[in-house]
Amino acid sequence: MNGSRPTQRVRVTSSRRGAAAARRRPLATALAEQTDVGELYLRGLLREQLRLSLTGLAILAVILLGMPVLFALVPATRTVQLAGVPLPWLLMGVLIYPAMVGLAAWYDHHAHRLERRFADVVTRER
Repeated sequence: MNGSRPTQRVRVTSSRRGAAAARRRPLATALAEQTDVGELYLRGLLREQLRLSLTGLAILAVILLGMPVLFALVPATRTVQLAGVPLPWLLMGVLIYPAMVGLAAWYDHHAHRLERRFADVVTRER
């Protein structure tokens, strides 16, 4: 052995061919088994749902807080009457409800769209 150190023997337990042939786990299985990949997809869904909720909340805040600010900054709007009803009463007492129903319908539509997209991603992986 010419004075060099002998090499250590290494035991090979699997071939590279077998390692390359490993199957990918379907996303639905990754979600059910709560793997890191499944957690990543769920965090993405939750982040999108939070963004949608905060957007809806911001729109609601603009509507509810914007009208009193408008009445305070533009005093002429406080004296306007439509059909004998003061404009602030009409806006805050009557027209606010259709706006909230519209906002709720918008939120519901977008929430279902998010869930459909997530379900499509999960079923596409199969």
